[in-house]
Amino acid sequence: MEVLLVDPLVPEALAWLQERHVVTYLPELGDDPQALRKAIAPCRALVLPPHVVVSREFLEHAPKLEVIARLQASADNTDLDACARRNIKVLQARSATLRSNAEYLLYGLLMLYRRGMVSALLGRRLSQVRMGRELGGSTIGLLGLAPVAHTLAPMLRCLGVRLLGYDPAVHHAADLWKQLQVEPVPVDELLAQSDAISLQMVYASRFKGFINERLLNYCKPGQLWVGVSRSALFEPEALALALCDGRIDACLLDGANPQFVAPGSPLHGIPNLHLTPRLGSHTREAKLRSSWYVAHRIHECLTPSEARREAANSDFSVFDPAFDDSIPMDPQAITPSQWGGLSALRR
Repeated sequence: MEVLLVDPLVPEALAWLQERHVVTYLPELGDDPQALRKAIAPCRALVLPPHVVVSREFLEHAPKLEVIARLQASADNTDLDACARRNIKVLQARSATLRSNAEYLLYGLLMLYRRGMVSALLGRRLSQVRMGRELGGSTIGLLGLAPVAHTLAPMLRCLGVRLLGYDPAVHHAADLWKQLQVEPVPVDELLAQSDAISLQMVYASRFKGFINERLLNYCKPGQLWVGVSRSALFEPEALALALCDGRIDACLLDGANPQFVAPGSPLHGIPNLHLTPRLGSHTREAKLRSSWYVAHRIHECLTPSEARREAANSDFSVFDPAFDDSIPMDPQAITPSQWGGLSALRR
């Protein structure tokens, strides 16, 4: 067993990889930690779902391992230091989900602005439907300039939105603000002036609890929040209070830690907090992009000389670091069968 897939690739990417390597697909191992540890001993490459955690102890069961690949990016499911000590490459298809996450944030904003839509679809009369708002003409604050914000900003501008932004890791005079046509402001002004906040801030341990009571005191009353960042950015008690006292009218977060709203948490049972299980990256297109990226990068890592020869004879290269997280194929070459085959994947 050279390559073990616990997370599926699209059929065409899987077939391409199987032509070059011995590939085994065992998705059931994702929910059986003991069996997975027994199976990885001969593996050189693993493709794992987000919920499988790679620790130092996990790596002890894989003496031949060279590559760990993820179809979705995450900072909290892999011990990167342990992998570095073993010279194990960690591949994450980061750019593959940028568009899908940006569209999720846009959808979230539109949904929260028009929450009466759900009531109408349930058959309630107009008098029972909550009055909606229009996104155009409102002010949206971008909290964090992670790459997904680079895709989201032009979408919002097309709708006539005024964009404010803050990122603790980006200087207010950086050229990036001008390129994105986002007005940089201090974080207190961002919250005080914005009708809604889109949260896509890159998480680091020093930012744990960054969104606390002091910060949320600046919220414009009735503010809306959507986010795809890690829930550890929030101080749970502060968010619960803001959701209950009217500072935040509603909050939609994607991929939050299950313990974030578990029984015993101050956020448990709060009706205007809505969580979704990583739906932002759950699209056919994102799956297609990430599958081809992972397939090509695994081949490159396991057989670099052969992969270079193939790249030299093709119309595209998968070795240029500038395209490290881009689609490793011509997007015009996507065939109808690649779209249709996605529906057969086990999720």
